[in-house]
Amino acid sequence: MKIKDVEFRKFASSEKIADKVALLAKQIDEDYKGKNPLFLPILNGSFIFAADLTRSIKTPCRITFVKHSSMQGASSTGQLKTLIGLQESLFNQDLILVEDVMSTGLTLIKVLEELQSLGTKSVEIVTLFRKTKAREHTVQPKYIGFEIEEEFILGYGLDYDGWGRNLPDIYKCVGQLPPL
Repeated sequence: MKIKDVEFRKFASSEKIADKVALLAKQIDEDYKGKNPLFLPILNGSFIFAADLTRSIKTPCRITFVKHSSMQGASSTGQLKTLIGLQESLFNQDLILVEDVMSTGLTLIKVLEELQSLGTKSVEIVTLFRKTKAREHTVQPKYIGFEIEEEFILGYGLDYDGWGRNLPDIYKCVGQLPPL
């Protein structure tokens, strides 16, 4: 498949993703029995994963959204920008951050610092994909869907310059991405 003159090939089918999401939901349900977690999906990329995950959760929960970004095109700028902030108190809340791809871990380190400064009871991370570089950081997700290498992926909410979010499967780039 081609998007903006870049070749992509199927990496994970929608069925494989659905199975992994169901497994993650089951693990979270077991760990949060008797609690009422607040899910905090990080937009934009996690919106489809977050919707499927939270619909699979049996534990009573709430959901609110935040939009943090350190990406420009297909690469990280290294600087965190808060684009949409929280509108409610997180004091004494059990939070579950929902991330699409943990690429470097740098964004989540800064997000966690910010959230913990607000008096949260606990903060855990669920990510659908974790890349190799992210495994090197002290901040690690408790729930991980897929371990991947340093490949660029899109589909299932993930995009390339705004394209491909609507694809039900995950695709990975074949070759190098051109600079945007």
